[in-house]
Formats: sequence, C-alpha cells, structure tokens
Amino acid sequence: MSFPIEQIRQMFPVLHQEVHGKPLIYFDNAATTQKPQSVINSLEGYYLHDNANIHRGAHALADRATRYFEDTRETVQKFLNAKESAEIIFTKGTTESINLVAYTFGRKFIQTGDEIIISTLEHHSNIVPWQMLCEEKGAILKVIPINDAGEIIYEEFEKLLSPKTKLVSVVHASNALGTINPVKKIIYSAHAVGAKVLLDGAQSTSHLEIDVQDLDCDFMALSAHKLYGPTGLGVLYGKREVLEAMPPFQGGGEMIKEVTFEKTTYNEIPFKFEAGTPNIGDVIAFKYAIDFINETSKSAIKEHEEGLLSYANELLGSIKGFIPVGTAKEKVSVLSFNINGMHPFDVGVMLDAKGIAVRTGHHCTQPLMKRLGLEGTVRASFAVYNSKSEIEKLAEGVAQIARIKNK
Repeated sequence: MSFPIEQIRQMFPVLHQEVHGKPLIYFDNAATTQKPQSVINSLEGYYLHDNANIHRGAHALADRATRYFEDTRETVQKFLNAKESAEIIFTKGTTESINLVAYTFGRKFIQTGDEIIISTLEHHSNIVPWQMLCEEKGAILKVIPINDAGEIIYEEFEKLLSPKTKLVSVVHASNALGTINPVKKIIYSAHAVGAKVLLDGAQSTSHLEIDVQDLDCDFMALSAHKLYGPTGLGVLYGKREVLEAMPPFQGGGEMIKEVTFEKTTYNEIPFKFEAGTPNIGDVIAFKYAIDFINETSKSAIKEHEEGLLSYANELLGSIKGFIPVGTAKEKVSVLSFNINGMHPFDVGVMLDAKGIAVRTGHHCTQPLMKRLGLEGTVRASFAVYNSKSEIEKLAEGVAQIARIKNK
C-alpha cells in the first residue's frame, strides 16, 4: 500500500499557500512541524466551549476541561509506553523539562566532584543547564567526542564513565545532523556505574518508535510542537521512584496538598511538578496531534521519511559544490549541508526566494559546529507531509545556486 501523501497534505492548511509567488515547500520541520486541522480545531473548540480551570472546579466546564486534559496525559503515556500516566509531567517544552531535572534532581543529588556526561552533539538546552549546575555545585561536566561522520565514539564514552558519574544526558537524535545515538547501549553502560540517564527526545519522538520502558531511561524530554502539536508545551517523562525522590520545581497552586504559614506539604506526582494554571488548551490539542501520528502509523511515517532522506542524498549528492555535513549510518530525516564557497545564510535566502523554507546557522549547537570546523550549515528536515516532488524542487534550487557560485 502506497503512502497517502496527498491525503495527508490536505490535513495541513498552512501548506497550501504561496511564498514569494511560489508554492510553499516547508523543510524546516526540525525547528517546528506544521499542525493538522484536527489540532487547530481542538484548540479553537476548547476556547469556544470548554474554557475553565482544571482539577479544582465543581462545574460542568471544569469537569470537561479536566477530563480532556488528563486524556492527553494518558495518550502521551501510551505513546511513550510509560508505566503509568503519573510519570508524565507537562512543561513548556524540552528546554524546561531539562531545566526541571537540573534544578530538582541536580540540586539534590549532584555534589562537589560528581560528574555529568553529555555529548558533542547536544543542543544548547542540554548543555547550558548542566554548566550552570556544575558551576553552582562544583561538579564536573564531561563531553563524549564524535567522529567526522557526526557519530559519538562509544569507546570514549565508556572511558568517561566512573563511580563519580551521577547523570548522563544525551540527545536521542541530533537536531543539527540527524544522527541517531545508540541510546539503549548508553543507558545500559551508565546504569552499570549507578548513573541516571536523561534523553533529549525533541527530534526522535516524531521519527522513531519510542518505548521508555524498553530503553530503561530515567527521564525523557520532548516538545509538542515538533510532534505536529502546539508550541509552548512539552513533556518530561520520569520513572516514578526518581520523580518521587526529587523536590518540587516551582511553588504555588496545584503542587500542594496543604499550606499553612508554618509548613507546606506537597502533592503527589505529576502534580508536584505542575504549579499554577497549566497550558490547558494546548495540552488538550496535543492529544489530536498524537492521534494523527498513531492513525498514520509511526512505522509508515518512518519508512516515508527514510525514503525522502535517501532520495535527497541521491539527488543533491550529485550536485557539484554540494557538501553534506553529518553522514552517520543511522539518521532521522535531517539533511545538513553547505555549498562550496557560499555562506549558509545566503543559500537559505536564495532558497526562500524559490518558496523553499530551510534553516541556516548553527542550529543551537555551536560546540558541534566548532568541532566540525564550520560556522553553520543549511538544514533541510523532512516530515510526514513532504513529498519526493518537493525534494526534486530542492535539488533543482540547490543546483541552480551552486552553478551561480561556480561559474
């Protein structure tokens, strides 16, 4: 059965427009994905019919909003195969999820001389919080090196591990290169020395089958907007026993059981980490994004995106002056590249003039770019609604730009 690309494209209203007089080709999916009509309808429907604060109201609107909100939590639980819905915490995004772990687990369990391991591939949001924590605690940050293909050197990772390692925090799939890290092996080795493991799943969760119980990770962070859902919403998965041992992240309503001026007792998970009124409408709409992925089938999406990446590598790889960046054997559908003698920004602007949206720059991975000896790259990232004909337009555009430079 062929992939129903035209049927899927009809679900995404933003795709059906012109940019600079050309049909939009949207290849900036690693930055954010577009939203299906069902997500947009859900968000509108909440504010039209169900707008109320949750968990504390006794009236019909509050009851409906609460049920829909918690339905999403259960949907996310099943999507990640978490053991229970209480292990799913709603945040503002992957960045806040990682910071939550740094400020709670980190401040309680990381001490002077302890070690935290990250990789060269990390997004700034999985570097800076650990730098801040290490500076505050007198801990040591260690970095797994990579080879020229953009793959971590596993033997070097094993050398970094020691009884002093308290946390390993690594990206599951690189946003800049698409590299898929061998996270199951990483988790096994880290646990062998008693360390906890956090996976940055911002990119992997939209492309790969995720089973947190099979992976055995202690934490996973992700963002809804990279999963065809709303912006300003994320998830932190954590094992119950680890979450229960962590202090609250913020103080306020919802995260308490009882407050007196003398003492406050805290709520159970997940509510202990969800202070204040949450992003209710977007949480409710997120369920429809996951429903879309489930109905389309993760395996079918993965096969489709792998086909797009392979086709893009084939077409663009034959262009004189095309320089691929990140050639790992295992990748999600991210193609990072440069054109010989051209600045990535200039290439991006020229592609935009053709209606093709790509990302240019360091992709919030400056240390990675420094390791590769680059100022930045052009990044084309593919999603469920992209087509081979769009890949052909990209190749045509890149070929024209390269010819202009190499005349």
